[in-house]
Amino acid sequence: MKASRIAARVAAAAAVSGAGVLALSSPALAHVSVAAEGAAAKGGYAVVDFKVPNERDNASTAKLEVAFPTDHPLASAMPEPIQGWKIDVTKAKLAKPIEVHGKQISEAVSKITWTATGGGVKPGFFQKFPVSVGALPEDADELVFKAIQTYSDKEVVRWIEVQEDGAEEPENPAPVLALTAASKDGHHGAGAEDASDKSDDAKATATEAASDSDGTDTTARVLGVVGIVVGAAGVAYGVLAGRRRTTTTATATEA
Repeated sequence: MKASRIAARVAAAAAVSGAGVLALSSPALAHVSVAAEGAAAKGGYAVVDFKVPNERDNASTAKLEVAFPTDHPLASAMPEPIQGWKIDVTKAKLAKPIEVHGKQISEAVSKITWTATGGGVKPGFFQKFPVSVGALPEDADELVFKAIQTYSDKEVVRWIEVQEDGAEEPENPAPVLALTAASKDGHHGAGAEDASDKSDDAKATATEAASDSDGTDTTARVLGVVGIVVGAAGVAYGVLAGRRRTTTTATATEA
């Protein structure tokens, strides 16, 4: 009996200790962050997800505002529609136009705002906000997106602190997107081209297979017709031979 009580007390203490560790560690893990779906290659395009966890137990995340970098403006930023959220895209004039695919761009997306029309991001859940962006800069290793998270109780958390080299992680770090090296051949859309080439090769292979199949079918049909003709000739010959034998036997009997 005493042993069971001791075990129960130990389990309860462990649970309290575990909850304390979770409570202490959760803020460090619950940052608003950004990551690419695949690689975010310099000079190319990518789909990035802004991941927003809910850090509160008694309030939902009702709004997310993401400021786009001004030192490396992105000419294209198209958010994916999300049920239960209103999306507003804000553009601003550039101090210096940028060239994208041979065209001069004088404005770029400066901010995207997601506002919940329903329950928002409830406690214990997180939400991803996808955006297609590009062309990514070729002269930078990362992009910083400052974000503001607003809760249903009007509390505002600003994820805007930039990580300094050699310094500890700030309490409210800004989301940072790491960029990968551009492809060696300089074609940022190599993946799509490869897929197209593979598709063409597959079509050619299918055509050749169909051609071979047609040739095989034709040969089989010719052989089948020849077999039928030979079989019919054999049957006719057998019938004729049988008639001759019958006639010969009848003649011999009469004689």
